[in-house]
Amino acid sequence: MIADVIARMAAIDSTLAPDDGVARFNHLYLSVTREVAEGAAAGSFEHPDFLVALDVAFAELYFEAVDADGRGEDPARAWAPLFECRAQPRIAPIQFALAGMNAHINHDLCLALGATCDKLGLRLDPGSPQHRDYLKVNATLERVEERVKEQLATGLVAVADDALGRIDDVVAMWSLARARDAAWTHAQTLSTLRLVPGVADDFLVVLGRMVGLAGRGLLIPTL
Repeated sequence: MIADVIARMAAIDSTLAPDDGVARFNHLYLSVTREVAEGAAAGSFEHPDFLVALDVAFAELYFEAVDADGRGEDPARAWAPLFECRAQPRIAPIQFALAGMNAHINHDLCLALGATCDKLGLRLDPGSPQHRDYLKVNATLERVEERVKEQLATGLVAVADDALGRIDDVVAMWSLARARDAAWTHAQTLSTLRLVPGVADDFLVVLGRMVGLAGRGLLIPTL
């Protein structure tokens, strides 16, 4: 249930220092999940069961990264940059939030989509009720993202203009809508690749490397 996901994120938030890079992402993710849960409860979606199941499957992949780090193990390759850089003081708060979104959306979302459709017996068809709901969530995500960006920018006004310019350059690398579009395509691709033994696994290895590289770009020190 989404309530359990929200409770776990709140618990994670309570254990992290406010300036921890993972906490920056967790704060954004928690805000987004709460709004999606409100939309599902209010009947804003055509296929709420799909969105709820997707949210749960999606969050579990983030929790796996948190749990791996808690055990002293390396998280998935896509998540490695965020966890490795989480304590660096020369990285702006917004960069940590976007690096987490990069790992979660560009890598994890396609896995969650596939698992959810398999569980519910659905297809990843463009124009289906589940796809329309998926696209509808973009507006919620972008609204919350912009609000959290403003919160994370607090305190940056004293930073030199050249540093702020570098932060703007890094943030410009990220597009939520394009990332979610790509995740849907990646999920469709994986569904097809699973018909060929081993190829889907190879695809995920390459995807993890690419997302990890993008994460390191988003976490270039700017302060």
